[in-house]
Amino acid sequence: MTQRIGSAARLRRIAALATAVLATTVLSAGCGTGDASEGTGAAPSPSADPKAALLAAVPDEKDPAFRFSTIEGAEKFDGVVDPAAQGLELSMSEKIKDPEFTMAMTFRVIEEDIWVRVKLTGIPGLHDIMKLPKRWMLLDRTKLDDASDVPVYQNADPANTAAVIRTAETVEDRGNGTYGGFADLTANADIRENFSTVDVDALGDAAKKVPFTAVVGADGNLTSLTLDVPAAGKKKAMKLVAKYYDFGKAPKLSAPTGAQVQKAPASAYEMLNG
Repeated sequence: MTQRIGSAARLRRIAALATAVLATTVLSAGCGTGDASEGTGAAPSPSADPKAALLAAVPDEKDPAFRFSTIEGAEKFDGVVDPAAQGLELSMSEKIKDPEFTMAMTFRVIEEDIWVRVKLTGIPGLHDIMKLPKRWMLLDRTKLDDASDVPVYQNADPANTAAVIRTAETVEDRGNGTYGGFADLTANADIRENFSTVDVDALGDAAKKVPFTAVVGADGNLTSLTLDVPAAGKKKAMKLVAKYYDFGKAPKLSAPTGAQVQKAPASAYEMLNG
């Protein structure tokens, strides 16, 4: 449920490649082994045009920095968006069982520049074994096999909630800042790409009418959008959730400097390129 700045499928692929490389290296080296707030205060008044009101609540370039999270079944991504800096930070974590260790990966994008930071825990000396520094690493997109696999900043709506809402024929204002409707996951190619965890073809006609619930906080900002995707084929029913929060409270994003950063070594590209 993310735009092409770094779709869930692409980021999961990077994580899978990276952890596979890590696991192989560790084995060959012989080593052993919070909820988002939806705002407080008076709820927004009912709108004469609920769809327009809901779209107006979606974050845009005029908003201050804010945090976001997306949940797609068992997959979760967290991050920060800073529209003023054309900045995005996106984090994910993978736990490996054999051998046991955890890899946390964070991408930061400021305009055209991108950095990645990797944190490895569970096995002493793993950073040295993998030749991966603990600092931010500045990436050269030309050295990536597929530069589209890493995030770029597109706009202030990382979960593409506006695109989802626009597919609804009508939106119902249920009061107290809550809205409901039905999204069409077949509406266009971009929408289909957003939902890589969903087997749209297996859903058949049900993909054209997936129920969603959205909540707008007292500050007028969209705080959550939840789609209830029914079971289809081998896929169980699942909830796709996007949350936007901490408007004006999240840290502003800037380029890492000084001792915080270095150019990415060859080992980083080997990990990302698989």
